This record gives sequence, C-alpha cells and structure tokens, in this order.
Amino acid sequence: MRVLTAAQMREADRITIQDLGIPSLVLMENAGRQVVAAIEAMFPNLAMRRVAVLAGHGNNGGDGFVIARTLLERVLDVSVFVIGPLAEVRGDARHNLEVLGRLGASVVEIGDEQAWELHFSEISTCDLIVDAIFGTGLKRALDGMYPTIVGDLNGSGIPVVAVDVPSGLLADTHEVQGEAVRAAVTVTLAAPKICHILPPAQRVCGDLVVADIGIPGVVIEQIDGPHVEVITRDAIRSVLEPRDPEAHKGEFGRVLIVAGSMGKSGAAHLAAMAALRSGAGLVTVATPRSVQPILAAMAPEYMTIGLPEDADGQVIPDGIERVLAASADVIAMGPGLGTGEGVRAFVHGVVERAGVPIVLDADALNAFAGEHAQRLAGRDGHDVIITPHPGEMARLLGISTEQVQQDRLTAARTFAEQHQLHVVLKGHRTLVAAPEGSVAINMTGNPGMATGGTGDVLTGVIAGWFGQLLDAEGAARLGVYLHGHAGDLAMADLGEAALTASDLLTYLGDAVLELAAERKPGDDEDE
Repeated sequence: MRVLTAAQMREADRITIQDLGIPSLVLMENAGRQVVAAIEAMFPNLAMRRVAVLAGHGNNGGDGFVIARTLLERVLDVSVFVIGPLAEVRGDARHNLEVLGRLGASVVEIGDEQAWELHFSEISTCDLIVDAIFGTGLKRALDGMYPTIVGDLNGSGIPVVAVDVPSGLLADTHEVQGEAVRAAVTVTLAAPKICHILPPAQRVCGDLVVADIGIPGVVIEQIDGPHVEVITRDAIRSVLEPRDPEAHKGEFGRVLIVAGSMGKSGAAHLAAMAALRSGAGLVTVATPRSVQPILAAMAPEYMTIGLPEDADGQVIPDGIERVLAASADVIAMGPGLGTGEGVRAFVHGVVERAGVPIVLDADALNAFAGEHAQRLAGRDGHDVIITPHPGEMARLLGISTEQVQQDRLTAARTFAEQHQLHVVLKGHRTLVAAPEGSVAINMTGNPGMATGGTGDVLTGVIAGWFGQLLDAEGAARLGVYLHGHAGDLAMADLGEAALTASDLLTYLGDAVLELAAERKPGDDEDE
C-alpha cells in the first residue's frame, strides 16, 4: 500500500479529475460517504448519538458537509459548525454547503475565539465529533484560535473521527508540531500519509481506515516522487511459494552464519536457528574455535566451522579464507563477533571478497563505523543487506542517534542510495530501504521484542529467506514482517514483559503458517 505526501495526493487528485474525467464533486461525495460508512462500522447505536461536524473552508470542510448531509439522511441529530467566516468557503465545498442549506440544516459560523467559547458548550454535549477542519494542506503549526479549539476537543473526552488528517498534524512528517486533535479514528482518503504511519504523529491518529474514494490504484502507484509503502499481508503473502513435493534441502538455500565469540555464543545460536525456522535447507555456523564445541552442543540441526581466534576468543583475519571457502548461497555475519581490531579486519575482508549475497548486523556493522563506512557497498551480483538499530545507523552515518530518530526515513533512504545496498532500520515501524530509494514500512511487532537477542533472530530470518528467494528486497520485507508477526503471536500468549528472543523461534512457524493460509485458491495460476 503506497504512502503519499501531500503533493503526491494533490497530483493523484489532478490526474483523476483532469486526465480521467472523474469530477471533483464525485470524489468529494465518495469521501464523505466513505467516512460515514466507517463511522457506522465503528460506532454502534449511531442513531442514538448526537454528532457535531466541525468543518473548515477547503476540501476537507467540503467532505465534512457531505458527511453531515449523509448523517442527516439517517435521521441523526447532527449539528454543523464552520470554523472561520462562511464567506471564505468556496468551490466544491461551497456547493455542498449550499446543498446543506437547501435541506434546512443548521450551520453555525464560528469566526473567532469568543464564538467558539459560546458554542463549545453545545458541542460538548454531543456524543461524537467529526474533525473536518484541516486536511493535508496544513503546512505549519496551528495558531490563532485553533490551539484553543484543539485543546478543548482533546479535553472533552468525546471521541473524534478525523477526516484524512487530524487537525494540527502535518501530512508529510511524523513529528507533532504544536497542538493536534487526538482522534479515536482517522479515515484517510485514497492512501495513508506519513503522519498516519510513523510515531509520534501516528499515535494521535487512533485507528486508521483507508477509504477508497474512486482514485484508481494505478494512478496512486504511478505518481512520481518518493516511493514509500506499507508492507501489507496481501503483498508479502505473494512472496511465499509452495514447495515442490520432490524438492530437496539443496533447493532451499545454504546459509553460512558468521557469528559468536567467547561469552556470546547465544547470538550465533539464535541467528542459526532463526535461519532454519525460516526454511533454510542447510545452515552452518562459522565461529571462533573455542566457541565451536559450545555451539555444536546447543543444537544438532546446524553444522559448525571453527575459525582462528585471538586471546579474547574473537575471530581474526586468518579466518577469512576459511569463510570464503565454505559452501554458501548467502552469508550472515555479525551477531556476537566482538569489536576488536582483528574483528574489523576480518569483517572487511569477508565483505569485500565474498562472491555471494551478504547480511550484516551488529558487530559486522560496527566494523564499518565512522570513516570505514565508505568501504561498505553493494555491487552487481553482490547484494548486501544491513540490519542496524538506530545507534548502529548513527555510527554508520556519523551522526547522533537522536538525529537518526528525528528522520528515520531519510536516514535509511540516504544510506541505501549512497551505498547501493538494502537497509533494514530496526525499531518501532522497522523500515526497509532499497538502493533505488524506495522505502517500505513494517507494521508488525510490539514492545515486548525490545529484549536481547531479537535482532540476532531477525538476521537469521532474513538470511534464511534470502537463501531461498535470492531476492534481497523480498527477503528483507518478508523477514521483518514474519519476525514482527512471530513477536505478536508470542506476545498474545505470553505478554510483553515475559517475551524472549527464543520465543520468536517458537512462533516463527506459526507466523509462516498464518501468512501462507491467507493465500487464496488459484493465486499461482498465472505464474
């Protein structure tokens, strides 16, 4: 599902109206009626509720007038309040305002703060408020009487349904600049916007409903500009392919996990088991010699290779040839390796000489921090996926963690484009950025996954699917979705506080089963 900027949304409107010939009044009518459908679905006993519709001057207000008229058709008790002078309502919004007038609806003008104070007592007796004041066109924080209006709405305790964007939010940013309506439900039109998807703005949107107002999907997909999308169940399900009954283990990828050091064998084990739980045919763990017997005793399903090590039990450059000689379709490297100079040289050597795709996490990423970041790049026939948390991303970019968190989209996209690799920026709403600049946002996962080892599991999950799909972007998207979904299933049974990384391994199979079960008969007929 594509996520649009305000400018892209305007262009989608323009193409639909001017090029396809669908009148703007039709789109406004569709928008209003879709919002009413969402209200009816989410608020039972609607006929018993009093509704206040707060409308602005522009198209968002016009949507509000259609909503009011449609609710009145249901014989509801509806009051309409125009925020600002009625004379400033123009275009399609004016048309729908006049229709309301001809139907005998009461429309109250609120031109200043005094008028708001006078009429808020009436609004505060309602059971539901529709916020149709501002849409995607707002470009700055609210001023004048609007902060007072928003503050009163938020303090009223009355559920608010926001049309397109809660008033006060800016469509193109995840930040909340000044006062913003805290909606119970936001019905966004045609496509979600950044403010709906990324926190903290996402938190004030409430439940999100994406309404089809008649703009064809092909128009939305072909709009120029930044390509941001949400990873949906339907889209990611198409990546899964049923296994051939005559298939053998060699067809599902040979994954080499280069991980672990003395005291950190668990990281290597979690990554290896995650690759196996993700369907990898063969998994081998390359680890320091002193760690090899520990790992070999932890699970019988994967093989092990002992690597030369230093006095601290960390890998050294002498092990590069051993890794490169191993039979693998994909290499995953980093969990628990350590941060010594020998580790750095070892990682650089493997990455620069490997002839197969590679997934880098944790200490393998720290090996490229600061001035070494320029040595990290993908190339033709050698896809690279990196899976940093915000701190690791900051070290790669040479900025602070706070700066990364202020604009995660830009951080992930910039590094992916500049280094021609795939970035999986972990955290709430994990991002998957591709070398050409597209970014996908993952919606699965929960705070219970904020515990040691879950990142190691993600490394193994992505590597396991990478070995099967041989598609970096597809593996990264599928990996983050299933990793988060496994966490959600574990949380549902165990709660957030008790969740551990090993629990994700237990629930990965269930996550895949649920996703595969969503495939409809005939999904593969045209393939």
